[in-house]
Amino acid sequence: MSFGVLVVEAALRSGSLITARMALEQGREVFSVPGSPRDPRHKGTNGLLRDGATLTEGADDIISQISPMLETVKASQEFVKLLPDATETIPENETSEARDRVCELLGPVAVSIDELLRECQLSPAVVLTVLLELELAGRLERHPGNLVSLIS
Repeated sequence: MSFGVLVVEAALRSGSLITARMALEQGREVFSVPGSPRDPRHKGTNGLLRDGATLTEGADDIISQISPMLETVKASQEFVKLLPDATETIPENETSEARDRVCELLGPVAVSIDELLRECQLSPAVVLTVLLELELAGRLERHPGNLVSLIS
């Protein structure tokens, strides 16, 4: 949801430092505003700087770091525009045939949706539509790990 986290003030044991650690674990940038070394409220931010956070004195410091990421996002948005429209309707005869094929491959033993897609050789949109229909009809059970099975 974000490209990075800016920590303005943090004591050594603070929620801000937990947030910064979580951001690093998720591959996000960590920005830190320096503070007085004598102020205990800035020991955390100064520690982040010592550990490699980006020194931040103004918005330009953040923008210079995330602008390459913004270009990547723009490129991916352009790619998404090239994909087929997800709102287009699927013909009923295609859905009916797909429903039969998916039901053949499903049973009481849970199977991965990825495996189901490989086995039935149908488009993901069609298979997911069929799975949704089965789930709404109370005939499909979802399991942890992106697994599904038919309810007897």
